[in-house]
Amino acid sequence: MKKELIIFLIGRIQYKANKFLIRQLNARHMKGLAPSHGEILGALICRGPLPMSEIARIIEKDKSTITALVNKLVKLGYVQKSKHSSDARISLISLTEKGAALKPDILLIGRDLREKAYQGISDEEGEALIRLLTRVDENL
Repeated sequence: MKKELIIFLIGRIQYKANKFLIRQLNARHMKGLAPSHGEILGALICRGPLPMSEIARIIEKDKSTITALVNKLVKLGYVQKSKHSSDARISLISLTEKGAALKPDILLIGRDLREKAYQGISDEEGEALIRLLTRVDENL
């Protein structure tokens, strides 16, 4: 087994997945959005309003990166910031009406990516792949 290829293949898969996502965003006229914005929108779609720190934890990006991405989403009108009701130091991020309207497209793009990526992979193979990639993730 050529273990030296594992990290290379993971990187290449990420690159190809991002290209796919960018094509899908452009095809749906979601101008100004990048795959990393989709991660934040997806978290808000699935979980509702979240503090910035929770978004950072969910998508495993540092807080400064999340701040820049959220600021862009605010500028585009997809999300809004408000102060947490019990702690004014915490910024709560929520979807605007414009952002909530993206839900069907965001969910469809995610489904299409999964279908394309897992084409020809059995459930058993998929579970083995998840176990192995989870181990690599935990190792790093």
